[in-house]
Amino acid sequence: MQDNATEVTAAGIARMAGVGRAAVSNWRRRHADFPRPVGGTETSPSFALAEVESWLRKQGKLAEVPLRERVWQQLSGHPDGPVTALTHAGCVLLLIHDRPPVWLELGAGSDERLAEMLPGALREVFTPRFGPESAQPVPQAVNTPGPASAPAADPPTAVNAVHSPSPASPRPAVHTPTSTELLPSVPLLRGVAELAAELGARQTFEFLLGRHLDANPRQYTLTPADLAGLMADLAGPARTVLDPACGTGALLRAAATRPDQKLHAQDSAPELAALTTLRLALHTWSTVRGATGDTLRADAHPQLRADAVLCHPPFNERNWGHDELAYDPRWEYGFPARTESELAWVQHALARLKDGGAGVLLMPPAAASRRSGRRIRADLLRRGALRAVIALPVGAAPPYNIPLHLWALRRPEKAPAQPEVLLVDVGQFAGEGRGGPDWRAVREAVLDAWQAFGRPGRFTERPGLARALPVIELLDDDVDLAPARHLPPPAAADGAEQLTSVRELLGETLRLTAGLTPPRADTAHPARWPLTTIGELARGGALMLRTGGNGGHARVPVLTDHDVLSGTGPSGTLPESDEEAVLTAPGDVVVPVLGGGSVARVIDTTTAGAALGRNLVLLRPDPAAVDAWFLAGFLRGTANNRQASSYASTATRLDVRRLQLPRLPLDEQRRYGQRFRTLDEFERALRHAGRLGEQLVRGMYDGLTDGTVAPD
Repeated sequence: MQDNATEVTAAGIARMAGVGRAAVSNWRRRHADFPRPVGGTETSPSFALAEVESWLRKQGKLAEVPLRERVWQQLSGHPDGPVTALTHAGCVLLLIHDRPPVWLELGAGSDERLAEMLPGALREVFTPRFGPESAQPVPQAVNTPGPASAPAADPPTAVNAVHSPSPASPRPAVHTPTSTELLPSVPLLRGVAELAAELGARQTFEFLLGRHLDANPRQYTLTPADLAGLMADLAGPARTVLDPACGTGALLRAAATRPDQKLHAQDSAPELAALTTLRLALHTWSTVRGATGDTLRADAHPQLRADAVLCHPPFNERNWGHDELAYDPRWEYGFPARTESELAWVQHALARLKDGGAGVLLMPPAAASRRSGRRIRADLLRRGALRAVIALPVGAAPPYNIPLHLWALRRPEKAPAQPEVLLVDVGQFAGEGRGGPDWRAVREAVLDAWQAFGRPGRFTERPGLARALPVIELLDDDVDLAPARHLPPPAAADGAEQLTSVRELLGETLRLTAGLTPPRADTAHPARWPLTTIGELARGGALMLRTGGNGGHARVPVLTDHDVLSGTGPSGTLPESDEEAVLTAPGDVVVPVLGGGSVARVIDTTTAGAALGRNLVLLRPDPAAVDAWFLAGFLRGTANNRQASSYASTATRLDVRRLQLPRLPLDEQRRYGQRFRTLDEFERALRHAGRLGEQLVRGMYDGLTDGTVAPD
C-alpha cells in the first residue's frame, strides 16, 4: 500500500528503462494500458512507481528494476518530499551502521511494528552520537508546512520535513522522527537497508545524497573536495573543529581524521544541517554536534573554544544582522559595515577559537580591498590575527569565474612584536577547461609556503608566488591585501630567450599548418545516401552509447565538455560516487550535448582512460561495422546537428540518438574517415598556432612593459 504512494516522473521512467524521454511519451500515446498519471501537472505528470514497474516488466522492457534505481525512485517520489525521505534514510543507515543486530530484529516485523519501534531504537543511537536533545521529537507547536523542494533561500524542511526553527533560537539539527512520520517511509527504508547490505551504510547514503544534490544543483553551493582538503591542511590537526556554515559538510569531512574529535556544525537551512550531521556521523566515529539556525544572529555554540574553524560563508549578504548585532561582543576588531558580511564571519570564527587556534575561511577577493573594511583589516593585521591571504586560481570553487581567496587566521595569545602576513598567489595554476585548477600544484605551492612561513627564521621570497610582508607596509589608507598587488613579478632573466623559443615554435607550427591545409574542393552533385540514425545503430549493436557524469571510486582525470570543444586534454574532476565511471578508450567518439556546436572528438591514446564528464555522450563503434573517423565526421555536419537539436529559452540540447549517418560499405566509410582525420589534424594545428600566438603576444606586452625586453 505504502509503495504505491511513491511516484515517478517521465524522466525517472526513462532512466529505469534506459531510453530517452521521447520513448516514454510514445509509450503513453501508443499503449492504452500505460499507467495513468497520479500526480504532478499536465505538462509534467507523475506516475505510481509500482504500476510503472509492473507495466515495463509485462512489456518486456524491463527484466528487473536495479536496486539502486528502485531505492532512488522511492526516495525522489516520496509523498513527503525527497528531503524527508533522505533524512529518514540517513537515520536508519546510522542505526544499521552503529547497531546492525537491532535493525535486523526490527526489520523482521510488519511495517506498522517497524514504524512503531524505530523511534526508540534511533534514540539509543542519537543520544551518544548527537547529544540528548536529538532524542526528542521536534515540538509540534513550531510546525510550518512547506514545499519539500523549496530552494535553500526559503524556509526549508527540517529533519522530519515540516519543522522550521525560529532564527532567534538555534536547535539541534537531528531529532528523532515519530512513528507517524516514519510510516510512509517504511518501504523506502527496507530498500535502503537492502542496498546497505550490498554497498555499506556510508556508501549508500553518499550515493543517495549525491543523486539528490545532482538533481537540485541550484539549491546548494558545494565546496570542492580538493579545496576542502587544502583548507583542512592549512588549519592543521585539531581535536575540536567548527564549521558555522556547514552546507553539505565537505570541510568537516576533510578535517575528520580521528575518532576522538568533536565536530560542531551549524547551518541556517535545517535540511542541510540535518543531512550533514547524519553524513558526518556515518563518515566518522567522532562526536557530532549539529545545529540549525542563523549563525550570526543565533549562534548554537556560544561557549565553544575550538582548535580549528573552517568556513565557506555566504558571500555578499546584506541581511546578515547589521542592525540588531551592533553591540555584539564578537566584534573585537571593529563593527562590520552592512556590506562587509564576510568580515562578520571572520570575527565570528576568531571568537569561537581558543587562544592559538587556527581558522581558514574562503573569501571573495573584494573582501581584501574594499574601503569599507579597511579598519577591520588593519586591526586584524596589527594584532596578528590574520596570518595569510592566499589567492586561488579561477575555477577553484563557486562562483567559478572569480579567483577566490583563502584567509588563514590565528587567535592571538599575545600581540606579536613585529607581525608579518604571508601573501600567496597561485593563480598561475588555473586549468584550461572548466574542470578546475591543477590542484596538485596548488596544494604543493600553498603548503610549502605556509610551512616555511611557520618555521623560525626569515622567509625566502618566491617571486610571483609567495612573500612574507611586514604588517607595517600594508597599513596605508587602503590596507589592500590582494596578493597580486604586493608580490614581485617572476624572475624574467630568460624572458627574451623564452619568447624567441616561442616565436620559433610558432613559425614551425604555421609551416605545418600550411602543409595540412585542405586541397581545393571539387564540385560534386549532392549525394542521396540511404540514412540511418545513431539510435538505430545502437539498437542493432553496431555501436554502444554511454552517458557521462559519474566519478566512481578511482580518482582518474575527467574529460569535460570544454575539453572536447577546445581540443585539450582531460582537465576536470567529478565527486567520488558508487556508480561506475565511464572510461574512454581509443576509437571512441565523444559528443557534447549542450551548447549547439557541431563537435565530435575521436579518442586517441593520449586521452584514453579518462572518465567521461557531464553533458557528454560516448559512442563506441564496432570497428567491423562503423569507422570511428567516418562516424565523427558526419556527426559534425551543421544540418545534421540542427535536425537533432531541441531549443529552450537559454540553451540548445542535442539528442545524439537522432543524429544521422549514411549507410555506406566499410571501405567507403574509411575513405571519408581518412579525409575527416586530415581535417582534424589541420584543426588541431590551427588551435596550437593560436595558443602560441597568444603566448607570444602576451609575453611581448609583459616584457616591454616590465623592461625585460628592449623595444628594438
